[in-house]
Amino acid sequence: MSTTTRIILNLGLILTLMIGPTLTVHAQEPESPQVRITQVDNSNFPNVTVYVSATNDAGEPVGIDPSTIEIYENGQLMQLADVQGGGDVASEESIPVTTMLVFDISGSMDKNDKITSAKEAAKSYVSQMRPGDQAGLIAYDTNVYTVQPITTDAAALTAAIDGLQTGSDTAMYDALMQAVTALESASGRKAILVLTDGMDNQSSNTADTVIAGIGSSGLTISAIGFGDVAASGQSGLDEAGLKSLSEGAGGIYAYASSADVLASLFQQQSRVLQSEYQLTYVSPFTLRDGVNRNLTVALTGSP
Repeated sequence: MSTTTRIILNLGLILTLMIGPTLTVHAQEPESPQVRITQVDNSNFPNVTVYVSATNDAGEPVGIDPSTIEIYENGQLMQLADVQGGGDVASEESIPVTTMLVFDISGSMDKNDKITSAKEAAKSYVSQMRPGDQAGLIAYDTNVYTVQPITTDAAALTAAIDGLQTGSDTAMYDALMQAVTALESASGRKAILVLTDGMDNQSSNTADTVIAGIGSSGLTISAIGFGDVAASGQSGLDEAGLKSLSEGAGGIYAYASSADVLASLFQQQSRVLQSEYQLTYVSPFTLRDGVNRNLTVALTGSP
């Protein structure tokens, strides 16, 4: 059996990446890994680099035989030129990851001391960084603050997280746009992980403008909600919006109901990113003709 995921690749003159709604076809066996494309880098087209995660039903990374990974472009099987990473997060073969942590410091984060729980969760993410990994920290309330530019220095990141203080309203989409810009010069696997406890009420940007700004080298945005899903108005959590944002940017959405769950989600995100596979192929469609292509990854049995 195979598990597949499909995205849309725009091979146009500008060569921007368009990630459409993800279609996942689950294998019948419950123990079968679920594979999905998380990022596509077509900045060196016709060389295309695809990042793939393999997880179990609980969202935890699992190791798979790289020879069973197949990439299809417009239904045509691609010949892989290079495969790296995968499985064991401690492996020397694993690929480095650049993460921008985007952190809600609006006034509501003081309620039930959510800010302290969020800091501890973010620090647990930083503590799992490996040599070669790097991360940065952007915080937002009414305004957006680059608290720590991208660095490999875990101690500097931890200090930056500890120094966060709450402010006023929420400008999440503006913060995400700043994060996208900050990651433009980063190469390889790059991801944004945003934490929020409420609705955006200050941004000039929207989810659509953020996704449109991702560009040809790609990145993913995953969101963790840590607010009150039962509340209405600005005090509530916009789960529908966060899910749509994450799906449109190739990431996932998760909800944390407690400090322990929040820390577990941050740690799981780290493990999944660190265990991804990096696959490179040369597209046979070498013209930048502005026509969208379907990219599909399939996991099959050993040949």
